[in-house]
Amino acid sequence: MHPAWFAALPLALLPWLAWWRPQAIRFSVLGGLAPGRSWRVLAAPLLPLLQSAAIAGAVFALARPQEVRRETTRESQGIDILLAIDTSDSMDEADMRAGARELSRLEASKLVMARFVEERPDDRIGLEVFGEEAFVQVPLTLDHEALGAFIGQLEIGMAGRATAIGSAIAIGTKRMKELEAPSKVMILVTDGRSTAGTITPLQAAEAAAALGVRVYPIGVGGEGGGGFFGSRGATIDEPSMRAIAARTGGRYFRAADTAALAQVYTEIDSLEQSSARTKEFVHRDERYLLALLPALAAWLLQVALGATVLRRLP
Repeated sequence: MHPAWFAALPLALLPWLAWWRPQAIRFSVLGGLAPGRSWRVLAAPLLPLLQSAAIAGAVFALARPQEVRRETTRESQGIDILLAIDTSDSMDEADMRAGARELSRLEASKLVMARFVEERPDDRIGLEVFGEEAFVQVPLTLDHEALGAFIGQLEIGMAGRATAIGSAIAIGTKRMKELEAPSKVMILVTDGRSTAGTITPLQAAEAAAALGVRVYPIGVGGEGGGGFFGSRGATIDEPSMRAIAARTGGRYFRAADTAALAQVYTEIDSLEQSSARTKEFVHRDERYLLALLPALAAWLLQVALGATVLRRLP
């Protein structure tokens, strides 16, 4: 587009200035020039009008009007994250708080987990459920809306009543070992110690480390919860949790309420960052013919009329 050409638009007024310029014709006898208006007289202003339209159209064509379309593509290099959530009996303990509300450990974990998923649109995220057994409920996916629906459906006891932390790490690692993502992460949410399974948490952590999977264990439960008295679950085995994190290159976090749990996910979010690059393509389609063709038609029409039915005396 060259808008400077629009400065030439006043040239379109020149045909009108020439048309209204006073003209004198000498006649020896004026008797035959009785006043009257024929259709030729009424149509005479059509010539300067067509000339002005031709000039204006030519100016617009020289300005090169264009239709601009912008296309933006986003190239992202996300990471693979597997959320492993404990659904054993002790996760039903209501010692977590969200403002004035009391929530069970599982409900608080679901609430914060769903928010974490929403805030990582470029990552493939999956869901593993464990208790006495462990299984992948949702394979790693970019369909975070469907994943959020599955998180909302988690219930106590859906994988058994005990806690097999070693099995959870082993099965999650097996699912992630074939993936080609630059980073593989498992977030393990539990409130107790491993009480089931044939593989210990540390053995599973060794396998995860060998396959490049970082494990971030999160211990959930109120400060007074998780004890032997007045609670359904055993104390969190924090030494094992720290050892799992150390062997896999992750970190162990303790979350005593919903706010602390949300802060844990925020910190993990800052530790495990995805890379994304945006490219913008600009498509320009020339539209000067939309002005040039009508201008050419107007010019040809005024030439034809001026040489025939609307011809003027020299």
